[in-house]
Amino acid sequence: MPGRCRRAHHPSPRTPPPRRCRSCSASSSFSPSRGATRTRASAQTSTGQATGAPSGRRWNRRRGGTVSSRRIDIFDTTLRDGEQSPGIALNPHEKVEIAAQLERLGVDVIEAGFAAASPGDFEGVRAVARVTTRATVATLCRASREDIDTGTEALAGARRSRLHVFLATSPVHMEKKLRLEPQQVLERAASSVAYAVGKADEIEFSCEDATRSDPAFVAEVCRAAIAAGADVINLPDTVGYMLPAEYASFLADVRRRCPELDGVILSAHCHDDLGLAVSNSLAAVQAGVGQVECTVNGIGERAGNASLEEIVMALRVRRDYFGVDTGVNASEIAATSRLVELATGYDVPPNKAIVGANAFAHEAGIHQDGLLKDVATYQIMEPAELGLAMTLPLGKHSGRHAFAIACADAGFRLEGAELSDAFARFKAVADSGATASIHDVMAAEVTAR
Repeated sequence: MPGRCRRAHHPSPRTPPPRRCRSCSASSSFSPSRGATRTRASAQTSTGQATGAPSGRRWNRRRGGTVSSRRIDIFDTTLRDGEQSPGIALNPHEKVEIAAQLERLGVDVIEAGFAAASPGDFEGVRAVARVTTRATVATLCRASREDIDTGTEALAGARRSRLHVFLATSPVHMEKKLRLEPQQVLERAASSVAYAVGKADEIEFSCEDATRSDPAFVAEVCRAAIAAGADVINLPDTVGYMLPAEYASFLADVRRRCPELDGVILSAHCHDDLGLAVSNSLAAVQAGVGQVECTVNGIGERAGNASLEEIVMALRVRRDYFGVDTGVNASEIAATSRLVELATGYDVPPNKAIVGANAFAHEAGIHQDGLLKDVATYQIMEPAELGLAMTLPLGKHSGRHAFAIACADAGFRLEGAELSDAFARFKAVADSGATASIHDVMAAEVTAR
């Protein structure tokens, strides 16, 4: 409750950064093999691996051969879809700083922006493209030659580049927004991808609002885009409409209608309008996608995007269930979250999974007692692996065991009646809703004698 604290606080493992003012400014049979490759704009390929980086870009391991273990590409769109959150406007320097941290995190693709959207976004994409050393750098483009040309220019100098072309396929978008007939959309999808081929190392095509589209038509568009040269096909849940089982079924349906999808990377991109972005993304992994698009802290248009840290840790913790890996370095998750929080001014809620201040905070006495005996009693992740720490904040629900340890940590070694008296006084303070530290409680104890 704002203005009140019911806890005797220990130092938090996560101190929220100051807020910036922005007013100024399921199929396991998915085949990753595609066979013959095309010559791209750049002759350079990434076959080596940097120290501490994920082993080889999955791109090269996927094509023309079999993959011994399933690996999911993490496509980070914090700098594009995340920046579309109301009030966020990152300058090129901020984008470069975040991109550098995303490389340390180990994402496979960094979507640096929408180059044709504004001069500032163009410069942001160009700046990221020039300094990124490992990840593929992507820019979003509408299905137009002008956007593709602008994106190509912005990506010049990238170690590895990707043009991400999108076109809506749902009836409402085709009729009301594009004012195009389905046949025209089909032709534009093919022609725009064909035009983009050779201008970047990788071409991704997205059927905007795919999940509110006719699966048969989506399959037609996918087939045309693949024939024109697309390497990645993304089927986004643009307005967060789908339920997890429904999304998995939709992906399976489109793949059944378009077998050519087995020769490219199939991607999922989910929004959180119904709070299901992460669940839908995980359902897509079960359905056989090879790439998941997400943002740090789940920021993005409207209710946001699928949260990168939640997807990565769900796949990591439940590897027994999903049987997949990512190249993400979990120890950089907390640092990445903090940086994005500071740069965007979007505070991370304390109860946010994985990176929230309370994610590894345990107040209930029964929980604290169990954790002090064995952390596995109430914790499924090791916070230190994420760059975080477990805390046992004291409050009205805390137990005597945790209170005694907190007192000892504060320099007060209490036993017997002395501990009982101090604990009773602490409980009285906690029940009143007042804020008090261990030192406050002990000072009151001395005064009361």
